[in-house]
Amino acid sequence: MEKFTLQKTKSTPFVEFDSENGRIRIEGESYPENPVKFYEPIWDRLRDYLKSGITTHLEVDIELTYFNSSSSKALMNFFEMLETATINGFNVVVNWWTHPENESALEAGEEFKEDVPLLTFNLKPTQ
Repeated sequence: MEKFTLQKTKSTPFVEFDSENGRIRIEGESYPENPVKFYEPIWDRLRDYLKSGITTHLEVDIELTYFNSSSSKALMNFFEMLETATINGFNVVVNWWTHPENESALEAGEEFKEDVPLLTFNLKPTQ
C-alpha cells in the first residue's frame, strides 16, 4: 500500500497514512463542509490496511487545534473502528496531542479516551 497524504487547507487537517510503517498522523484544524466526504477516503484506506495483514500494529498521532462537532462525530467513528481492530488482535496506540492552554482539545481527548476504553489512548502535551 502506498503512503496516503492530504495537505491541509483552511478547514481540513494535514493527514498522512503510512501503511508500510503502521502510522497515521492528523494535524491542524478540522471543520470541513462535509466531514464524511473528507474523512471517508482515509477510513477506506484504514479498512483496507486492517484487512491486508501487513502488520498488526498501528500508531495514530492526532494534533487538532480546533474541530467542529461534525468532525468530532467522524473522529468517534474512527476511534470505534480502531477499537474494533484492537478486539481483533491489533495493537493500536492513539496519541492525542494538545497544547496545555487548549482546554477544549484536552477535554475532547479525555472524552474520546473514556468512550473507547479498549484503545491505548495517550493524552500528550505539545511543547
